[in-house]
Amino acid sequence: MFQGSMPALITPFSNGKVDSDAFKKLVEWQIQEGSDGLVPCGTTGESPTLSHEEHMHVTEMCIEVTAGRVPVIAGAGSNSTDEAIALAVHAKKAGAQAALVVMPYYNKPTPEGQYRHFKAVHDACELPIIIYNIPGRSVVDMTIATMARLAELPNIVGVKDATGDLVRPIVTRNALGEDFCQLSGEDATALAHLVGGGVGCISVSANVAPRLVADMQRAWREGDYKKAMELQFRLMPLHDAMFCESSPGPVKYAAELLGLCSSETRLPICEISDANKQRVKDALVCVGLLN
Repeated sequence: MFQGSMPALITPFSNGKVDSDAFKKLVEWQIQEGSDGLVPCGTTGESPTLSHEEHMHVTEMCIEVTAGRVPVIAGAGSNSTDEAIALAVHAKKAGAQAALVVMPYYNKPTPEGQYRHFKAVHDACELPIIIYNIPGRSVVDMTIATMARLAELPNIVGVKDATGDLVRPIVTRNALGEDFCQLSGEDATALAHLVGGGVGCISVSANVAPRLVADMQRAWREGDYKKAMELQFRLMPLHDAMFCESSPGPVKYAAELLGLCSSETRLPICEISDANKQRVKDALVCVGLLN
């Protein structure tokens, strides 16, 4: 259903407001550079600090510019089930191909609470749903058993796995089958995730290196494992630098260096330190994206 490189898009800001022109240009560039899908309004898009109106506007812009050329998996998560439902229903009406729904953060729901949360969104929006399992930010980790229970619902179609556990995709595939769409949520382990049964990556690095990240995924799909490994080795300094501070601070600074948009973020995310600015710049040079 979904595969390859799908950038978790940043949301450009200018003087505190969403920079719509920069975002539209970013979406078009991503498609021209070979991205296989686009994911607006995730954590990398600073969804926690977007107003509901901004969130919906960014989703709509992405779908409008994409114009069906690649799938749009719209971020629609919240720690409030009612809010997640509203965002998912909007994503469906706007024309997204799926919704990315994060594990409820801060609340620390039990497995039963997790199940009921995702089932409520599922029942309300009639849109394919990707579970976003990221215990590093949400604290709770969805078990394979809970995920298998959710996968019995017709529109729970996959997972964005940001656990960093390389056993997880193998165990998930054994439990849920190869049709359950497993997407890595961690660039550094994206290739290893493919080896374990994954089919793609919702990527931070692809914001600034879309061609290289997409080529790595495509090489794997085409059976050119040597090329896939070479590209992943080349990209590793960038993957590492993109998380030298809380995302999306580093990737937004990288985007500014490449002339894509301002590095402006919203509090509590702030600009990265001077030392890490140099680290990000060095990584771009190392990978061949900046002279």
